[in-house]
Amino acid sequence: MSQYSIWVLEYSYVRKFHRSAVVYGTHNQGHVKLPYCYTVIKGNGHVAMVDVGYNDKDHGKVMADTLGVEAWQSPRTVLAEIGLKPEDVDSIFISHAHFDHFGNVEAFPKATFYIQEREIAKWVWAMALPERMRWVLQGIDVGDIMRGVELARDRRLACVDGDVHNVLPGIDLHAAPDTHTYGSMWVKVRNDGREDSQDVWVLAGDLVYQLENLGDSGAGGAPDGQYIPIGLATGSQTNLIMAVDQMVRAVGNETRRVIPIHEERLAGRFPHRISRHGLRISEVCLAEGQASLVR
Repeated sequence: MSQYSIWVLEYSYVRKFHRSAVVYGTHNQGHVKLPYCYTVIKGNGHVAMVDVGYNDKDHGKVMADTLGVEAWQSPRTVLAEIGLKPEDVDSIFISHAHFDHFGNVEAFPKATFYIQEREIAKWVWAMALPERMRWVLQGIDVGDIMRGVELARDRRLACVDGDVHNVLPGIDLHAAPDTHTYGSMWVKVRNDGREDSQDVWVLAGDLVYQLENLGDSGAGGAPDGQYIPIGLATGSQTNLIMAVDQMVRAVGNETRRVIPIHEERLAGRFPHRISRHGLRISEVCLAEGQASLVR
């Protein structure tokens, strides 16, 4: 019996994003549409999220405008599509601290935020580097890191060190250090609650952008090609491949169950609908008794 419903909610997008940034080595091979999304996990008396997007103001807006982000909508507007409000969210798992994932913490006043200790500590370290080394801060809004420190002051930031089993019932956190960022992590949902679950979903954060990163040509079964890492890594491409293999093995090699939120082709893999703002709501799975919100 499935315990959680999972939705991927698009809150903005980049119409033309360089393919080489999401599939390593694909230089001069054009562009892809890049949805900007977060994930909602609802069930067992909890409303949890993976990441929170960015806030479309101050330096976050400057970064988004530079990247050509369009059609941004607030969490209140986006969550309303599935009958929720930001105040309903009690737990948020931050896959990594890039601006489009960690930039809107203020919108969720009642949530506890979980992040790898290494992730936030290393960004503080990077902020102190000489100006000539500022490349390592790409993707980071320094203001977001400061707001993370404020969450810690307010006892609303849970810094975890490595893997965490049952952070919520049936939900596990898995560290992927020195990959896309210093302390990235991915989320595993054992949706039947069993230790040896046969109903596992993996929420990949930015360790996976596209199906090609999974060696998946579109069928969604066992990888039928080589893993190709993402194009942007503060850490190591080798570490990225090892993390991808862990995720694929966690779902019994059924790559359809590894969810890359920046992948436009999710629309062909899961039921979905388009909101009046032109943004996609993808329904990955439904808990027992939960009616579809996209059909």
